[in-house]
Amino acid sequence: MNPNIKVLIVDDDVFLLDMYSIKFKESGFSVEIAKNGEDALAKAKSLNPDIILLDIVMPKMDGFDVLREIKQNNIAPNAVIFILTNLGQKEDVDRGLKLGANDYIVKAHFTPSEVVAKVRSFLGPRQSDDFHL
Repeated sequence: MNPNIKVLIVDDDVFLLDMYSIKFKESGFSVEIAKNGEDALAKAKSLNPDIILLDIVMPKMDGFDVLREIKQNNIAPNAVIFILTNLGQKEDVDRGLKLGANDYIVKAHFTPSEVVAKVRSFLGPRQSDDFHL
């Protein structure tokens, strides 16, 4: 895995933030975190991450609003965006995908390892930049 692939993990739950952060770092990604929507937007602008894992229910600005801002303002234009949340209603999934998320992951249905595997499947050739462990 190429350590130059930047992942921005956005969640207000510190336990989950740590758990996903550790799993992605162990899998060879460069990881940044944000604990609310405003922080997520600022980091997405400054870091231009390759991957954004975005929770929905957060203080200050929810994930749908963050996603809308990212798409409308062309922030991190090449980022693959995954909504990673416990909101699993069809309306929420449809809304997230309509706003421009590449995929919608319900936390309760996937282990952190499965989330990493799902992210890798979206990366394609970007992950094999002559990097060897």
